[in-house]
Amino acid sequence: MPLLNTITTPYAEAFLQVCNANGDTEAVIDQARAILSLWHDSSELREAMASPVLAVDAKKAALEKLFGGSITPAFLNLLKLLADRQRIGFLDAVLERLLELYREQNRIALATVTSATPLSEEQQARIAERARTVAGTDKVEINLAVDPSLIGGFILSVGSQVIDASLSGQVRRLGLALANVS
Repeated sequence: MPLLNTITTPYAEAFLQVCNANGDTEAVIDQARAILSLWHDSSELREAMASPVLAVDAKKAALEKLFGGSITPAFLNLLKLLADRQRIGFLDAVLERLLELYREQNRIALATVTSATPLSEEQQARIAERARTVAGTDKVEINLAVDPSLIGGFILSVGSQVIDASLSGQVRRLGLALANVS
């Protein structure tokens, strides 16, 4: 187990158990996704929470002010605990591990779709169906990303399986085939 998982897993497992006992797991998972998005989008928040200059009590007060009214009390307690133990800098890793454990517990496959341009609702639905087939389950969580360097098409990753239906992938495969011919 990587070092980061040895730090994050106990927090994520304990928090998931508390959420399951409280019956608010679905709400907490939605909140975790929202906080992760904010964490990734706000370098100021990450820097403030990682700062050794900012006292633990100030970090806890900031967390309560930022999130107090929008997350469950158990979630706020987790944030404060991470601040108390000087682990708030690992918040993103703890929440990512929480989401992994939640998916494992509920047998939800994670699929990543990278496309050259944003996908329409119809395209998303068709790719979601393909992801369900590849994953072998009806429960699939899909993360969408855009990468213009693909030129066109998409790349679908589910676990270790990858379907490359991008134009750049086709050009690369054609180049390899031509190189092997000569």
